[in-house]
Amino acid sequence: MALLTFILFTGFVAFYATWQLRRDKLDTSDGYFLGGRSLTGIVIAGSLLLTNISTEHLVGLNGSAYRNGAIIIAWEVTSSIALVVAALYFAPRYLKMGLTTIPQFLEKRFDPLTRTLVAVLLIFSFVATLLPIVLYTGALNIEAIFEISDLLEVSQEQGIWVTILVVGTIGAIYAIFGGLKMVAYTDTINGFGLLVAGLLVPILALLSIGDGNLFEGFGKVFDNSPEKFNVISEESGIGEGARTAILPFEVLFTGFMLNQIYFWTMHQSIIQRVLGAVNLKEAQKGLLFTGLLKILIPMIVVLPGLIGFYYFGESLYDNPDSVYPLLVKKVLPLWLTGFFVAVMMGAILSTFNSALNSAATLFSLGIYKRYINKDSGEKRLVAIGKWTSALLAVFAIGIAPFVANAPEGLYQLLQQLNGIFFIPIASVIIAGFLFPRVTAAGAKTGLLFGLVFYVVMDHVIQVNLHFIHIWGIEFVLNIAVMHIASALMKKDEVYVMEDSGILDLKPWKYARHFSVLLISLAIILYLVLGNV
Repeated sequence: MALLTFILFTGFVAFYATWQLRRDKLDTSDGYFLGGRSLTGIVIAGSLLLTNISTEHLVGLNGSAYRNGAIIIAWEVTSSIALVVAALYFAPRYLKMGLTTIPQFLEKRFDPLTRTLVAVLLIFSFVATLLPIVLYTGALNIEAIFEISDLLEVSQEQGIWVTILVVGTIGAIYAIFGGLKMVAYTDTINGFGLLVAGLLVPILALLSIGDGNLFEGFGKVFDNSPEKFNVISEESGIGEGARTAILPFEVLFTGFMLNQIYFWTMHQSIIQRVLGAVNLKEAQKGLLFTGLLKILIPMIVVLPGLIGFYYFGESLYDNPDSVYPLLVKKVLPLWLTGFFVAVMMGAILSTFNSALNSAATLFSLGIYKRYINKDSGEKRLVAIGKWTSALLAVFAIGIAPFVANAPEGLYQLLQQLNGIFFIPIASVIIAGFLFPRVTAAGAKTGLLFGLVFYVVMDHVIQVNLHFIHIWGIEFVLNIAVMHIASALMKKDEVYVMEDSGILDLKPWKYARHFSVLLISLAIILYLVLGNV
């Protein structure tokens, strides 16, 4: 029954997405890489949600919540504020310029070499950090629920290897043959499936704990460990113990929001959905609807971890990433596990496909057309994009099994690795928008300085600062270095942002009202749960 429900739901998603694409032209760069610039608000929101929420959240965040409490909620709730910034400031400017990739803006603002450097860094970050961790956490989840190793009569490690290979191959096929629109359609269905299945886990668990009464079950979980519901950490981000702290509250005011703003306003795999919007109105709807969903998502990626502590106590402290799979297996009826694993597969595929599609876009349009074959036509660029996706998928599948046993959990590992790339790129893009005196030479100097600074401070000297504090210091220094280098080196012509005339730029009339609502909800959540 579990296998049947898995096959039925997965098959339905594949059939629906393929049917929707039957009339689309996928042999042009806009059609393949941007879904023909036809994505609506609902499709953008569903795709953004599932591109972001994958098994590294379900496994990693719930594992962290189990061990460290609800302080980890900050990764989700503050995303709504970053999405407001994306909707009101960045989306109008990106769509006005008619961009296909973020590095394209850097070429317009600075020069081709800045674009190429950032494109290479983004591609490397996808293959070295995001893709392997997504595949590994997905395989861990599926192995724990379906016990693939027992079915195949192999070791657990071999079972995870097999699962990584199968999931990675399926994901690559989606990304290679369907382009962005295939990814977006499958994301929308799987996104709502994830909300349903993800909510079922804590609901069924609380009903079981409360003998059929949801609120009584929640009361028992809360009374078991009320301190774990406090969202404000008392950890210190400076001095002894700072390097192993999970999320000191003070970091929310240094480098934390920089990371959130980068991810939701500049990260290619996220913003590519916005670039594919049919108009600004739908882009803003998609971003702000996603912001509302992100405030609700802790019920799926944090609450189960707290429930896991009620069930398992401290017995899994050394292996927190196994908490969520074990909880799913414990509370879901057998016939629902197939549907749940299908949705998990969709979540893995979504993030995996999105990163592959984004990397293919960056390589085909930013590197291949510029340096290898300047006269390449649309069909050639699409073909190169497909080969790029295939090659990167092979690399990611090969690396994935080696990310196991991260000491502070897989989600924490992902964030620490992301810092190597995200903050230098963010500082260059922000400088491009906000600081007209920063030149191309200054941008490249700041980018290289930022990369070296973070690696030296966090990995070589291992300074006694939380890595998010290092992000904040790095950003300020990057901006300063860019200004100094710009003053000393060759000056550029003043950049003027031009309207490409591709899309309707009329904003959504409720965008500002919705933005105020999201920011208010985020603040209220902290005020309420910060006093637990």
